[in-house]
Amino acid sequence: MTDPRDPHADLYRSMSDAEKLAWMIESDGWALEPVAPRADTDPPTPAYAYTIGLPALLGFPELAVFGLTPVASRGLLGLVVDAVRGGTEIPFGVELVGLLDNELRCVFAPVDMAEHAALFATAVDWYGDQEFAMVQLVYPDRNGFLPYEDGFERRLRYAQPVIGQVGGQPDR
Repeated sequence: MTDPRDPHADLYRSMSDAEKLAWMIESDGWALEPVAPRADTDPPTPAYAYTIGLPALLGFPELAVFGLTPVASRGLLGLVVDAVRGGTEIPFGVELVGLLDNELRCVFAPVDMAEHAALFATAVDWYGDQEFAMVQLVYPDRNGFLPYEDGFERRLRYAQPVIGQVGGQPDR
């Protein structure tokens, strides 16, 4: 039965994961890969999402964000994509003010892919033997504290682990 709200719903359901990924990249220039949380790891792995396609689209590393729903991740990472498309220069490994509302700080922290590639399995499969860079968008809690700062909400520490480096630059 065709969904009257989405004429592409039947087509989308019949596609393989690789076809969906290729379709998103062809349609939007990039794709979002959401990853469900896992309680069976030590420590537990929170929900996270990451992009695929940004190096070809923008000459910018792939982006990862932890602790948000897929819809919130898409919105936040889409904001970054739009900013970079508009010519905004984003530094890596240092605090940035002005991208998020209310002058909240964030950091684009380079991820060591030799250590963390397993978290980004779909991107690794997509790129095959081609290397790519990943940066983690580290965002503050509601009080403006970043996860590595004293004062960051204690209950959110597992939701947003910092796997990227603060203070370094990824290879572009």
